[in-house]
Amino acid sequence: MRLTILGGGGFRVPLVYGALLGDRAEGRVTHVVLHDLDAGRLSAVARVLAEQAADVPDAPEVTVTTDLDEALRGADFVFSAIRVGGLEGRAADERIALDQGVLGQETVGAGGIAYGLRTVPVAVDIAQRVARLAPDAWVINFTNPAGLVTEAMSRHLGDRVIGICDSPVGLGRRIAKVLGADPREAWIDYVGLNHLGWVRGLRVAGRDELPRLLADPQLLGSFEEGKLFGPEWLQSLGAVPNEYLHYYYFNREAVRAYQEAEKTRGAFLRDQQARFYEEMKRPDAGALTAWDRTRAEREATYMSENRETAGAGERDADDLSGGYEKVALALMRAIARDERTTLILNVRNRRTLGPLDAEAVIEVPCLVDANGAHPVAVEPLPDHATGLVCAVKAVEREVLSAAESGSRTTAVKAFALHPLVDSVNVARRLVDGYTSAHPGLAYLA
Repeated sequence: MRLTILGGGGFRVPLVYGALLGDRAEGRVTHVVLHDLDAGRLSAVARVLAEQAADVPDAPEVTVTTDLDEALRGADFVFSAIRVGGLEGRAADERIALDQGVLGQETVGAGGIAYGLRTVPVAVDIAQRVARLAPDAWVINFTNPAGLVTEAMSRHLGDRVIGICDSPVGLGRRIAKVLGADPREAWIDYVGLNHLGWVRGLRVAGRDELPRLLADPQLLGSFEEGKLFGPEWLQSLGAVPNEYLHYYYFNREAVRAYQEAEKTRGAFLRDQQARFYEEMKRPDAGALTAWDRTRAEREATYMSENRETAGAGERDADDLSGGYEKVALALMRAIARDERTTLILNVRNRRTLGPLDAEAVIEVPCLVDANGAHPVAVEPLPDHATGLVCAVKAVEREVLSAAESGSRTTAVKAFALHPLVDSVNVARRLVDGYTSAHPGLAYLA
């Protein structure tokens, strides 16, 4: 089976390949094609993968290419993990937003809109090429903003593109652990959009254990989200939000923390990864050792400003191991081998959430089999969550419209309608700033 990874020079690709090395079942991946526009990054990542596979018999063959069409031909699965504009673009997204006093995070608020406007045209081109060159392939989208990009690609690939994120899985795992339950035996009632969802229940043997957690402030304060949001707020919500909702519920504090930080997250990662790729130019450098060291630092500093604002302390060791690669491979195995499973995924709504139309991509539990991912019926969201989901989905639709039409007016509208952008004038200045900074946004007339 042939797996193509777009963004194959990306730093997290060894997580995926490492997970593939442990898969010895029939119908496993035998050939991995890495595609990237940067040949130097491809070479660096290929070195890491070669060291990972050194003592593994029958490890998947790895080839690299900068030719997109060549990468796609013959693919059974395509992992799309591109970053349009690179980490330099992310750092600019954050800085421009913070200069206007609003959040510039990669997927949330102004930064997420800017990233989406850069990424959607490229993602659409990829979807059209897949439809032409590998029509039977399944596309698993890692690229952020994951829900928005998946919806853009679904207009050309239908249900054959599925978005993934490890945040809901990690959240469910932490809740199950603190309740003394096995995450593999728990049903997680999670509903929303990517980076905008809530756990409303966690069922073990048919019993919802979440009320027991919400009734115990000490238990609530013992894990990542409880520390981040505070037990009192979680009890008020009657649910446990995805960690990214901290940017909404504590926006003023988050913006202040990011403004006061020595570096934004994007700037930190840009500089950190630049050191890694520079080190990989030395033939004598230990690629896997350097990658492991860099990854550990990356994971330990994840959302550090938010945790500092909340007084949440350091991340738990169990949260430093990633997880998105495990979701992707579980999804791929379920489809390729018809190994039925349940995963929280980004898929088209159909009739799952009443306020949204059938084509809207949402993040919910899905039953997965050889025919793809099928969203499970869920209870309606409470009004406060419905309002936020509908508002953000409306913004995503404006982003898609602006990317398709090239309309600057529509781009301004997308920024201005976002709940975390507080002025039409700020929206106009954001568009001015982003179009000046990013050649990839020159299409906005």
